[in-house]
This record gives sequence, structure tokens and C-alpha cells, in this order.
Amino acid sequence: MLIIASFEKSIMVEMAISALQKHEINKEHIFAATLDQRDTPRPLFDSIHQADGFSMFDLAAILGTCFMLLGAIYGYVLTWGPIIWGIIGAVSGILLGFLIKYSLIKSRKTKSHRITSEVIIMIRTEKENKDKIENLLWEHNALGLSILKDH
Repeated sequence: MLIIASFEKSIMVEMAISALQKHEINKEHIFAATLDQRDTPRPLFDSIHQADGFSMFDLAAILGTCFMLLGAIYGYVLTWGPIIWGIIGAVSGILLGFLIKYSLIKSRKTKSHRITSEVIIMIRTEKENKDKIENLLWEHNALGLSILKDH
């Protein structure tokens, strides 16, 4: 049986490995590997084949629609008329929406809210030790756990 767990890169990994060794799991049956972090930044705009769930267009569309509506309404009392003020409102709302979203994305990238690199631990064990090892890994803040049974 193979138990695979992922951890954030922290002292809890070392503590989990030492706790496994205290519970009579041999060093030869424990494998740990770190994952490298991505060096290149994510693309700002999504494509058809890749999307990260953070849209640049939602706020721009909302503000463009709101500003266009306000421009068209108040354009009846202004000199250029509702059509020109509606276009001006739409363009200014879209630009404002893009600027706000862009500044939010840039501020999130500079903050320390990035996902840290992970460490993967693989443990080969017998079926009897499964529950004990699983509980031990969860107690040491494992992010995820997978159990592969030998056939």
C-alpha cells in the first residue's frame, strides 16, 4: 500500500517524518520530494484553452453598463445629447473597470498571499498501519492525502 500526502514547505514536514519513524516506519519506506515554484507569472488575460478563474472583464462590463446608462440618462439635459454621453460613459466605465481589476491583480501578486511550494511524501506500508499513518499525517497539517492499494 502506498500513502501519498502533500504538505506546505514548513517544519511540519520534518515533524511528520520523525513521527513516522517513531511509529516504526523505516527510512527506506519514506520518500519526500519538493515541488518547484513557477518562475514565470501567469498570463493576465485568459485564453480559450486556459482560464484561472479571475476575469478581467466582469468589473469592466458592469461599470461600462452603469456609466453608459447614467450617460444616456443625463445626456438628455447635457449639450452633446444622450448618445455621445452614453458612449463616453461606456468607455470611461470600461477603462475604470480594467484599471481597478489590474490594480487588484498587481497588489495580490506583490503580497505574500502566494501559494507556497509543496512537499510530497510517499510512504510504503502494510494495510494494518494505514489508519495510524493517515491520522498522523492529518495531525501534522497535511494538505491532501491519497491511498493507493497494491493489487
